[in-house]
Amino acid sequence: MSRRITAKSIIVIASFVLGLQGYTEQFVAKDTSVLLSQPTNSERRDKMSEEITLKNLYRQVNQAMVDKDIETLKRILEPNTLLVHMTGYQQPVEEWLDQIETEEMKYYSWEEDVIKDVTISGNHASLIGQSRVKARIWGSGPFMWRLQMKMSFEKVDGHWKISKQVASAY
Repeated sequence: MSRRITAKSIIVIASFVLGLQGYTEQFVAKDTSVLLSQPTNSERRDKMSEEITLKNLYRQVNQAMVDKDIETLKRILEPNTLLVHMTGYQQPVEEWLDQIETEEMKYYSWEEDVIKDVTISGNHASLIGQSRVKARIWGSGPFMWRLQMKMSFEKVDGHWKISKQVASAY
């Protein structure tokens, strides 16, 4: 018959020998709660899957801007999404979509540099994406913009949607 000796068993035995029974109970209880609070493999996979989904939404927005794909943008953006431009102008999503459609904002290409700082907390999430975007904005350009986008997300009916975008240069 084989016996498995765990760290918990060693702590209990050592504490008994040293006369620290009260300490043992307190330590083992704390140690167990730490172990119980660790994410399971399934939880880790779910989080990784959600991070991939969020990164792909960032990529989909960029490609839809270039493709002038208003339907895709409407599908992945919350109806009350706010876009904050580098100038500080807070633009409602419908106005932005109209300007893409009329080419007041014309996006020619984009190239991703990095997506970082992905955070997920319940039904809210955010990330920072940095891409080089070639665009003509309100008649200026076309220029290659080093565009950093802080994107906020909200999970709606089990699906992530973009709820806010804050643009800056990097």
